[in-house]
Amino acid sequence: MSKIIQWVGDAETGHLRLLDQTRLPTDEFFLDCRDVQTVWDAIRRLSVRGAPAIGVAAAYACVLSVQGIEPGSDRLEQALSEAVEHLAISRPTAVNLFWALRRMSMVRPLSAARLLSEAVAIDEENKLMTRRIGEHGLALLSGMGLFDANRPVKWDKGAAVASVLTHCNAGALACDGIGTATAPIYLAQERGLKIKVYADETRPLLQGARLTVYELRKENVDVTLICDNMAAQVMREGRVDAVIVGADRIAANGDTANKIGTYGLAVLAKYHSVPFIVAAPSTTFDMTLTDGSSIPIEHRAPEEVTAIVHARLAPRFGSVYNPAFDVTPHELIRAIVTERGVVEPVNRESVRAILEPAKVR
Repeated sequence: MSKIIQWVGDAETGHLRLLDQTRLPTDEFFLDCRDVQTVWDAIRRLSVRGAPAIGVAAAYACVLSVQGIEPGSDRLEQALSEAVEHLAISRPTAVNLFWALRRMSMVRPLSAARLLSEAVAIDEENKLMTRRIGEHGLALLSGMGLFDANRPVKWDKGAAVASVLTHCNAGALACDGIGTATAPIYLAQERGLKIKVYADETRPLLQGARLTVYELRKENVDVTLICDNMAAQVMREGRVDAVIVGADRIAANGDTANKIGTYGLAVLAKYHSVPFIVAAPSTTFDMTLTDGSSIPIEHRAPEEVTAIVHARLAPRFGSVYNPAFDVTPHELIRAIVTERGVVEPVNRESVRAILEPAKVR
């Protein structure tokens, strides 16, 4: 997998390079971002996307904000403050964005070099978190018996023993590591455990089709693409052992905001007795929100629904409803896998226990 996010050069004259995910899967094109506005635009139009990756990109953008300003100048504080305020409105739902911006805001004494050091630290910590999520997630799937070759199955899965369904893209492209929802998949593959993935296409922007299938195929993972409205039938046929999705913000009680369509999958999984699992770093939790009703939901342009790559799908008419995310109630979630451990059962007490520093494992 090509590097998703990378800093090129030194702190004072370097720049941020991003893989433009809007061009995938046909072109691997990189954007060179030399100012805050270019990064803001890249986040907004989904050239860089996924809550962890958005936070990392925003951290590097803070370095760009102070380049060319004399050390010790009062303008350093002003420039950083303005950049943080502007970047914060690029994507309102992804809480990792605000976590990263808070960390960058606290860097003292202030300089481009120190900001770059902090951004690199955030980037590296993020990659490590995805690996730990994979370890805990794989242990959870193994504990559920998904890799037991002798267990009864409803459907002949061929060479695959475990079969999971995922939605949108919570993989390496979204995290600049090994992903969140995909982390246990990659580790299973790495360790010779047989696993098959069903990937929802994920309307309206097809991140599942364009991105998840793209990256899993590059890593030789057995993946099958399905339309979003096929998930119920695939579950009914017994082809799916578990659903694993990522998250953009998780409230204190475990209610989870993720790409639109996730809530529907959780309802289907409940009906068909398929475990529904969320994978996300601890930085995705927003403990200031008691439940999911207060999670801000981004609404995006109608053109995302009415057209695909400039090809019009719908007639020109009055109204389009296009929320980018929905909220899955905690009661529908079997477990939330974090780098600190597994939240199970999913409730306020279990979330608090995992997030307490003393519980880090």
